[in-house]
Amino acid sequence: MTSDVDTALPSPALAPTVADVMRPAVTTVEPGAHLAGAAYLMKHSGDNALVVTANERPVAMVTDTDITQAVADGRNLEEVRISDLPSREPIVVAPGTDVLTATRTMLLHGIHHLPVVDGERLVGIVDMTDLCRPLVG
Repeated sequence: MTSDVDTALPSPALAPTVADVMRPAVTTVEPGAHLAGAAYLMKHSGDNALVVTANERPVAMVTDTDITQAVADGRNLEEVRISDLPSREPIVVAPGTDVLTATRTMLLHGIHHLPVVDGERLVGIVDMTDLCRPLVG
């Protein structure tokens, strides 16, 4: 039985890059913001993750999972600040990173969102859906 799906990956010279699929990181949040504010921003922006920035530089990520966990733990979202959450320096990619490499990075680290930086300045964000589109379509 043969498949009509082409399983060949594009050659690296023609491979799409993160810049081709990223969205501008229009909605960001500061470390001192309350989780309730982050949840509000996510709802109104349609995002399920926000880049936490300080001086236009990504310093963390806050996701809908972080908010769900805080609610499940009985924490008051009006009192908990993003800086109260356990965090680590976010894993980032450059706009010129090819989509396959960015996808592998997410899988390797068990994450679903990557801030896109030019130098240290935030220029966008990609999630697994953004990266999978050119790989399957």
